[in-house]
Amino acid sequence: MKVELIYFQGCPHVAEARANLAVALERAQLKAPVREWDRDDPAAPPYTRQYPSPTVLVNGRDVSGGAAGAGGASCRAAGAPSVERIHEALAET
Repeated sequence: MKVELIYFQGCPHVAEARANLAVALERAQLKAPVREWDRDDPAAPPYTRQYPSPTVLVNGRDVSGGAAGAGGASCRAAGAPSVERIHEALAET
C-alpha cells in the first residue's frame, strides 16, 4: 500500500491532514509508511505539483476525489480530508 501526503508550506490545513491520516491508519490497524511530499521541494516528484494542499493519496488516488491538475498551487478550500474519508480509502485497498 502506498500512502502519500502532499502539501506546501504555509497551508493551514496540513497539521490537521497529518493528524487525520494517523488516526485513520490506526483505526484501520495499518502500519503503512506515509511518504510526505512538500510539493514546492525540487526533489518532489512532478505529479505532486498537480494537487492542492493538503492531499492524501492512497495507491495514487486522491481520497477527496479530486483529479490531478484540479487544484494546482492552492490550499484546499474544504480543508483537510476527514478521518472517515481517509479510512474509507484505506479500507478499499
